[in-house]
Amino acid sequence: MPIEIKDADAIEKMRAVGALAAEQLEMIEEYVQPGVTTGELDRICHDYTVNKQNAIPAPLNYRGFPKSICTSVNHVVCHGIPSDDKVLKNGDIVNIDVTLIKDEYHGDTSKTFIVGEANVMADRLTKTCQEAMYLGIQAVKPGGHLGDIGHVIQRFAEKQRFTIVKEYCGHGIGKVFHDEPQVLHYGKKGTGPELKPGMTFTIEPMINAGKAAVKLLPDQWTVVTKDHKLTAQWEHTVLVTDTGYEILTHRKDDTIKRCT
Repeated sequence: MPIEIKDADAIEKMRAVGALAAEQLEMIEEYVQPGVTTGELDRICHDYTVNKQNAIPAPLNYRGFPKSICTSVNHVVCHGIPSDDKVLKNGDIVNIDVTLIKDEYHGDTSKTFIVGEANVMADRLTKTCQEAMYLGIQAVKPGGHLGDIGHVIQRFAEKQRFTIVKEYCGHGIGKVFHDEPQVLHYGKKGTGPELKPGMTFTIEPMINAGKAAVKLLPDQWTVVTKDHKLTAQWEHTVLVTDTGYEILTHRKDDTIKRCT
């Protein structure tokens, strides 16, 4: 399938819903504390989406997913299902992945939060993953290629002696939640489709402290590291502009510029 090029109206709607998704991650941060359950975090986000933002939580009932956000704790790579049985403890790390629908368009973003005080490995892994995402975003420019993004992410992560999850990737996004193109977080510079203004997609590297191997649990959603070592993920929705990139889900705590 061809990669959709958004027009000005679609881009404005993507900006609007992206800002709501970013706002939700800013809102939930104060609740990410030792003793909270991931089920509670899900209910807070659901209520905020529906009653405060007048939006729709895209994950809820998406291909049977039972909750409004994904909460992936410690060795859970992605698609963790919130539960009242999962209590966050001091030193945990948890990725909260939110996707909203507003005026038919999707805004998708995630952040790995440190619960309480992190140990050295958790802190280093989390920061490395965030920086890898930033480097991937900075590789976005018209005339470049999708492979440029994966190349810089992989090179940076492996230089820090971490591994890249290859089974899951970023994706095109707009009216469709998961659209073309697939955005790999590894690869070779100069390969893949050419980047053109108006393309919108997510960049969301998953980086492991141990080996790269992962497995899908019987619930058919939760993905974990096979060696049960820590993993981290960060995600932004990005627009290719005439001059570079624009981060549609930019937050106040981001240390990268919103656009170039």
